[in-house]
Amino acid sequence: MAATTEVSTRQSRISRRIAAVTPSATLAIDAKAKALKAAGVDVVGFGAGEPDFPTPAPIVEAAIAACRDPKNHHYTPTAGLPELREAIAAKTLRDSGFEVRPNQVLVTNGGKQAVANTFETLLDPGDEVLLLAPFWTTYPEAIMLGGGEPVVVSTGIESGFKASVQQLEAAATGRTKVLLFVSPSNPTGAVYPRAAIEDIGQLAAERGWWVVTDEIYEHLVYGDAEHHSMPVLVPELRDRCVVLNGCAKTYAMTGWRVGWMIAPSDVTEAATNLQSHTTSNVNNVAQKAALQAVTGDLSAVEEMRAAFDRRRRTIHSLLNEIPGVSCFDPEGAFYAFPSLEGLLGRPLHGRTAATTLELAEIILEEANVAFVPGEAFGAPGYGRFSYALSDEDLERGIGRIAQLVGESAGR
Repeated sequence: MAATTEVSTRQSRISRRIAAVTPSATLAIDAKAKALKAAGVDVVGFGAGEPDFPTPAPIVEAAIAACRDPKNHHYTPTAGLPELREAIAAKTLRDSGFEVRPNQVLVTNGGKQAVANTFETLLDPGDEVLLLAPFWTTYPEAIMLGGGEPVVVSTGIESGFKASVQQLEAAATGRTKVLLFVSPSNPTGAVYPRAAIEDIGQLAAERGWWVVTDEIYEHLVYGDAEHHSMPVLVPELRDRCVVLNGCAKTYAMTGWRVGWMIAPSDVTEAATNLQSHTTSNVNNVAQKAALQAVTGDLSAVEEMRAAFDRRRRTIHSLLNEIPGVSCFDPEGAFYAFPSLEGLLGRPLHGRTAATTLELAEIILEEANVAFVPGEAFGAPGYGRFSYALSDEDLERGIGRIAQLVGESAGR
């Protein structure tokens, strides 16, 4: 009896809602790789979802100046500095053609808070969200914390990781309230063409769904791929659409923690009320840096994009040269998402992986290379390789995997 009471007490210390949250696999892999590096192990890490470039100098200088201004040492409006909200509205029109008012903008502590705010504001218990897989690891957790239920719509390499209207229609029920749409995609690098976005947007408009569209990678597209904002192509969605974005990827500002959500004014007002009771205003110095970022030119972004494009072609080629690996040609973001199923069930240095979770562990321990297994993204059998690292490390890391596979095949 005492043991039962002890177990019950221990279990009740953490709420069921929070105990059910899965740790971020991407951060966990990155932390493990960094711990090995700190211990002196020469690890090549493909896990981090952040540019390997410094924040552009003008943005840093704006932050330094902001630190010296006493006005920034105090509370400011929860929704964001008025001048930043206005600049984000102007930047959104400039970059995607979506015309919004400053009072539709809520500045958040990074893109993750924008995601969390949105789902907590839109969802009631039992509401369903169509979630296209592979998906970023945070999405299902944010949906469930908001009281909703993710309904996974799976895609694979054969469709270029793009969902069809028919798949969405088949997955929808009377409880469907939101479609979460992401292009360019993390983790796959897929970019939906204009016609497909129009078709999906029209379906959402006809069904009365909300659309939450994450556009954080809008400037990182390659080749013939183009980014299109769904509410621009399908204006009927304007009153039922939330656009998520931020400074992290475009301006190499992951650590500055400035994101935003753009929504109909009543949704923005409600989300602002929520944020007033959680974090209040975003760090003022970071907001001033973000103001410089979104009002400046995109020359630094273009330099990064050119480097990522070069690395994209390199990693795509190198991965496809490994027997048992098949890599989709990424069209955006900075990730490759190869199928690794051909490596499962095969001995690698005497060890055999049945899943990509096990394969990631073997490759980290035997080749000192870290990547994120597809299970973290709702896509077993795949792996995410960020190519936001130096050309030398990229070639060295993929080369190690190729050597491990080649040596094992020769045994």
